[in-house]
Amino acid sequence: MTNEPIAMNPERKQALTHLKTARGQLDGIIRMVEQGRYCVDIAHQIMASQALLKKAQKLILMQHLSHCVASAVENEDPNERSEKLNEMKDLIRQLMEVK
Repeated sequence: MTNEPIAMNPERKQALTHLKTARGQLDGIIRMVEQGRYCVDIAHQIMASQALLKKAQKLILMQHLSHCVASAVENEDPNERSEKLNEMKDLIRQLMEVK
């Protein structure tokens, strides 16, 4: 796993926009709970925030596959290839466990 910064590409910019929007929604949801708003309205806002987080996750993962994993596969270093492929296997395993 590398700690080198990754350039801000269009996928990351769009994911960042989704994440910032979700953060704003979460602040609004917290206010709704504090104000004693109707539970169903709160639940709808939570679902909207979850949808934005899923979109951001999809963009980040697609970017990772398109850039980081693709680069590692093309690289002649078998350790780097193995590392990236194992990262993806672990991540897919984790995603499949989420309910």
